[in-house]
Amino acid sequence: MSIQQITIIGTGLIGGSLALSLKSRKLVSRVVGCDREQVLTRAIAAGAIDHGNPDPLTACHGSQVVVLAVPVGGIIDMMERLGPSVAAEALLTDVGSTKAEIAARAKAIFGKQAAARFLPGHPMAGKEFSGIDQADANLFQGATWFLITGEKSQSPSSHPHAEAYKTLLRGIGASLVPISADRHDELCAFISHLPQMVSTAMAGVALDYREQFSDPANRELDIAKITSRGFREMTRTASSPYSMWRDVALTNSANIEKALLALEHRLAHIRENLKTPELRAEFERAAQIALRKPAK
Repeated sequence: MSIQQITIIGTGLIGGSLALSLKSRKLVSRVVGCDREQVLTRAIAAGAIDHGNPDPLTACHGSQVVVLAVPVGGIIDMMERLGPSVAAEALLTDVGSTKAEIAARAKAIFGKQAAARFLPGHPMAGKEFSGIDQADANLFQGATWFLITGEKSQSPSSHPHAEAYKTLLRGIGASLVPISADRHDELCAFISHLPQMVSTAMAGVALDYREQFSDPANRELDIAKITSRGFREMTRTASSPYSMWRDVALTNSANIEKALLALEHRLAHIRENLKTPELRAEFERAAQIALRKPAK
């Protein structure tokens, strides 16, 4: 069953990139965007969408798939708004960074029909800056795209358009990985949410140092001018918007706390062994992950 029209609610970085990916590869006939008027104007100018409508209900008319590409809190709110109104023939899906609360809300809205109506998803792709102006048609090339399985099924969704939607995702270069909501949130806490918190913390430490020890008389020693490549790479995502990460922290706090605690223990071990052979062991063990060759 082919998909002719898709609606993307939220045409920022992820939603805009999905739209561009589909349009540039001519995988669907029509992409409808839903966002603020000024964002939709830019999305049309960028060639990401064919038509824009700021009203979510109207924007969904005639689409076989509706993608919720807003922050997690907005996804939950939009599900409650659209769930009872969008035709059952349309597959509702999302790109939220956490999944347990979203999946639970879908079950509360759709009941036993949750698996047949809603397909929770999450592409492991992004940039440090948000917005339609950052959209990239190749953002999902080679990226993992998690699809959440049901409680009693290994299949992500039984909706008639689910397989066609998965074909679209493969068409934009994504690698589809089925996973349970709880396992997803725990995994992402360690491989996605923890790195963001570390980046934010490192930027904060640098700013603290700058405020305490910078020499106004010697601006050449300003850390903003002399930061190393490693520091720049480690703090790249510190520019990510709080508006997105607020919802991630609220909906996955227990797993993020566990990841942060594990990092604290590891850092303490390194601090306590700066002058012992244990430091070498830490470097050699850590190098194992860097030396792995990515799968082709």
